[in-house]
Amino acid sequence: MGGGQDTSQPPMPGSHGYRLQMLALLWMTVTVAAGGGPEGAVQFLAVGDWGGVPDPPFATPREVATAAAMGRAATDLGADFVLALGDNFYYKGVQDEWDPRFQETFEQVFTAPGLRELPWFVLAGNHDHAGNVTAQLAYGHHSPRWHFLHYYYSLRLVLGCPQAVPKSPRGVPQGVPKPPVSRRHFPHYYYSLRLSLPGTNASARLLVLDTVLLCGGGDDFGAGGAPRGPRDAGAAAAQLAWLRGRLAAARHDRYVLVAGHYPVWSVAEHGPTACLVRLLRPLLRHHRVTAYLCGHDHNLQFLEEGGVGYVVSGAGNFVEESQRHGAAVPPGSLRFFFGAPASPGGFAHLRLDAHAATITFLEATGRILYRVALPPRDL
Repeated sequence: MGGGQDTSQPPMPGSHGYRLQMLALLWMTVTVAAGGGPEGAVQFLAVGDWGGVPDPPFATPREVATAAAMGRAATDLGADFVLALGDNFYYKGVQDEWDPRFQETFEQVFTAPGLRELPWFVLAGNHDHAGNVTAQLAYGHHSPRWHFLHYYYSLRLVLGCPQAVPKSPRGVPQGVPKPPVSRRHFPHYYYSLRLSLPGTNASARLLVLDTVLLCGGGDDFGAGGAPRGPRDAGAAAAQLAWLRGRLAAARHDRYVLVAGHYPVWSVAEHGPTACLVRLLRPLLRHHRVTAYLCGHDHNLQFLEEGGVGYVVSGAGNFVEESQRHGAAVPPGSLRFFFGAPASPGGFAHLRLDAHAATITFLEATGRILYRVALPPRDL
């Protein structure tokens, strides 16, 4: 880029500029056209905690195996995009938008033919917040695979067209950056995707949260490292208010998915996140959310409680077998758990059609571990 003032980094939560742009971005929609799945289905892959290591070769064998398996699943099962559930760069995120980790841990690893044309929608985990998350925002200006535009806003994903072309809407205020054409979408710390089911009048919505801004930072590799509370209470309250509004606006959507890094319910090392059990769980139940997707615990889990499915997909880089919080989840809620230490990793595939939201957990070997079908919401 040439000289002049650097405007690539947006204002931080809590600042006056942040509040002004937040109000503008609440009305902002980006349309992304992508290839529709068979029989009017929306399909995507969900992987968390995939962010390699900070030393050479900067990618673990599990990450490499998981990336290859995701490519095969995208080809064999179908996928319109990838949802990355945080901890994109271990152990302390990235330093700036030119950090070589973008190449070493992402660009040079997720190279399978089935992944090359897929957009990535991304959220930040606690290890990303240990570094420079605004650098991940800015990297979208450098790469056709990465799009992290701003802290949060609304995305409308329209399926059934042959190419992915993000497009800014009419009426975007002057000074608000427009999204670059990119495969990697990290538009804001939290944001909304509206998914139109091809060949139907039905739609689905994906609300992407930043649970670190909501609940605070935590230690991914130590007991007792629970989130310590938000650094900015005002920004946390604003995110929660945004979520309430988006959930209310989604009342006519056939499926509503919410995603964040921290789990609501988990039987594993970190267990339930008390902040989310208190703040998020009542909203998920009240608005009849189809499923909540997360990572943070390094395994694969499916739990169901109060009509909401809970998907933990945190096996993209590490796999851990601990179920030390088995007694901390509602009785009978755990339906599936996989954390074999010798496993090469795993991820989830989701398929939304007119009849069901089908969640398939896959090991990086290609083995199907578990599959569950969740019904449409009762509108």
